[in-house]
Amino acid sequence: MSSDYQKLLNNLDALNLKHMREYIPNYIEAANREELSLTTSLLELTNQELAFQKNQTVERVIQRARFPKRSSLEDFDFDFQPSLNKKEILDLKHMGFMEKKENLVFIGNPGVGKTHLVIAVGIEACHQGYRTLFISCHELLLRLRSAFEKGTVDRVLRRYARYDLLIIDEIGYLPIQKVEANLFFQLMTMRYEKKPTLITTNIILSRWGELFQNTEIAAAILDRLVHHVKVFKMTGKSYRMKEKT
Repeated sequence: MSSDYQKLLNNLDALNLKHMREYIPNYIEAANREELSLTTSLLELTNQELAFQKNQTVERVIQRARFPKRSSLEDFDFDFQPSLNKKEILDLKHMGFMEKKENLVFIGNPGVGKTHLVIAVGIEACHQGYRTLFISCHELLLRLRSAFEKGTVDRVLRRYARYDLLIIDEIGYLPIQKVEANLFFQLMTMRYEKKPTLITTNIILSRWGELFQNTEIAAAILDRLVHHVKVFKMTGKSYRMKEKT
């Protein structure tokens, strides 16, 4: 019997059913004690393995998205940010904006929770199988400019354009040069009406001409960004100041 038991464990290892391999020793005792049928036992074991593999897949997707931290919509302090419609924010977890190819823009001063919310939405998107990337505006523009100088910008633009959901954090904190503005415009054009983009910014949209140092390119970017968009204006206080106090 012990030989057959060891062979079973070896087979589970060979089949890469690692969770079932760890789970089965205790489960056999419970199954014998409760006199479970073979069908019930196999169903329970395979359900456990499927759930484990799904969680592992989601975890890999979340890691590849490169979030700087983990957050959720449920742990956001809406009482501290009364400018937001709580129901409207919580509805984002249903991913209706993904189906409609609708962009989301969060506008507000530093510390009001913009990044928390886009990370939370991004993690929910990962759970629902959407290929997601989180990147700061500064890093994105550095990568695009580097690719432009190396002559590989078309390939890099296509890579960013393919993400189901692209989250660009902190637009407006650093000046944007003309070349960078043109590259950003190209990326927005490639994603326009194909893939939604989430953006956080501390600059109201009417001042993006100053941000991009070119009113025409800013207008062209905004034309594509706001054609299908939900804008969330956050006028509350800084969480960082709250924690410090």
